[in-house]
Amino acid sequence: MTMSGPELPESLTGPLADFLRYLASEKRHSVHTSDNYRRDLERLAAWLASQDIHAWSEPGIHHIRGHVANLARSGMGSRSIARHLSSIRRFYQFLLREGLARDNPALDVRAPKTGRPLPKVADVDQVQQLLDTPPEDPLEVRDLAMLELMYSSGLRLAELAGLDLEDLDLRAGEVRVLGKGNKERLLPVGRKAREAIERWLEVRRQLAPEQEPAAFVGQRGRRLGHRGIQTRLARWGLRAGADQPLHPHLFRHSFASHMLESSGDLRAVQELLGHSDIATTQVYTHLDFQHLARVYDRSHPRARRRTGNMNVDDDNNMDDL
Repeated sequence: MTMSGPELPESLTGPLADFLRYLASEKRHSVHTSDNYRRDLERLAAWLASQDIHAWSEPGIHHIRGHVANLARSGMGSRSIARHLSSIRRFYQFLLREGLARDNPALDVRAPKTGRPLPKVADVDQVQQLLDTPPEDPLEVRDLAMLELMYSSGLRLAELAGLDLEDLDLRAGEVRVLGKGNKERLLPVGRKAREAIERWLEVRRQLAPEQEPAAFVGQRGRRLGHRGIQTRLARWGLRAGADQPLHPHLFRHSFASHMLESSGDLRAVQELLGHSDIATTQVYTHLDFQHLARVYDRSHPRARRRTGNMNVDDDNNMDDL
C-alpha cells in the first residue's frame, strides 16, 4: 500500500492493507471504490499517528470527532466528511470481525450540517437596470410599482399579494404588512417606490371597482394572486433582458443583502425582514464559518491566539464539539 507523508507504523498500515484486499477479493469492489476507501483511511491513519496513536484499537469517539474537526478546519465540505466517516465505519466493521477492535468509535459521529445555500441575489446595477425599464402599458405600470415596493421594503410574496390600499401611507412613506404568524410590521417605503405606486394608483382607478380593497389588482379589477404576480415578474424580466429569472424572493433577498452591505446592521435588517430568529437573517452575511472563526480569534479577548509558541492543546479542545 502506498502511503504519502511520514512513514506510518505497521500496526496501522497492516490492517488497512488487509481491509483493502478484503474489498477487492471478497466484496469485488471496483478499483475506484477501493481507492476512495484507501485515501480516506490513510488520512485517518496519518492523523492518528500525529496524535501518538499507533493501533486501531486505541481511538475512541472523541478521537474521531477530533479528526472530523480537523477535516472541517482544512476546508473539507460536509458531504466529503460524511463519505469519509462512512469509510471509517465500514473499516471498523471489518476490524471488529477480525478481532482487532473492541467497538466502532465512528458509529455515533456525524458530519457537520451542510450550510444553507445562499439565496440568489441581483447586484445593485442589475436591480437599477430592471427598475429603470419604462412601462409600456397600464399593467406594466402596476408591475413596476410592485417591483419597486418589493425592493424598497423587502416584502414577501404573500405580503405583497395581501396588501390593501389602507396599508399604504405614501405621505409618511410607510407600508403596514401582515407577515408570518399574523405579525404586523411597519416598513419604510423609498422615494422611487412611492413615485411608482402613485403612478399605479392613478391607473388603478380605471380597473378596480370602488369597493375593491386590494392595492394591486389584475385586468378584471380583482386582487392579483401569487401566481399572477410571479407570472408578471417573469414577463418583466424577459422584456428587460434580465440575466436570471425574476421572482418575488429575488427582490427580497437583494433588498436584504444590499441593506446589510451598506449598513452592517444585522438587527435592523432582521426587523425589516420580519425574521423571528436572527440566525435566519445571518444567511445574508455571506460569511462562512472559517471567516467567522478568524474574526473571533483576532477579536475576542479570551480567544486571541499567541504568536510564537501556541498552546498545543488548541486542536485537542475540538474533541468537545
